[in-house]
Amino acid sequence: KNMAEGNVMDLLSARPGDEEDDDIDETLAERLWGLTEMFPEPVQKYAGIVFGSSLSLAKTGFSFSKSALWILASSATIMAIPIAFEQERATQQEAQIQQQRQILLGPNAAVGGAGSGQLLPGMPGMMPPGMATAK
Repeated sequence: KNMAEGNVMDLLSARPGDEEDDDIDETLAERLWGLTEMFPEPVQKYAGIVFGSSLSLAKTGFSFSKSALWILASSATIMAIPIAFEQERATQQEAQIQQQRQILLGPNAAVGGAGSGQLLPGMPGMMPPGMATAK
């Protein structure tokens, strides 16, 4: 028991830096390269081919994705901005027509169908400005 306890105590009190490490000068890359000697030459070649192909596929996929995203984003921007401007212009024009109707006929006239092109109620034969149709 004493001998076993002494060995356990030695192991517990041992510090990681106490043992002599002869290959401290070896870098991680050198250690990994040394591990390749474990595998046969055909396995090494196949792994190299798979790694190279995977890298090439990733680069090609990224390049394609980048180009596709640029095309989609720029096309959407070019097509969406004019539509947004036209909607805003139509909204402002509608608000202006309703404001003119309200000024001419009072607050109840603005609720009616401003875009209908009909004669104004209570004023036969009169059209608000901007509603007259050109023939």
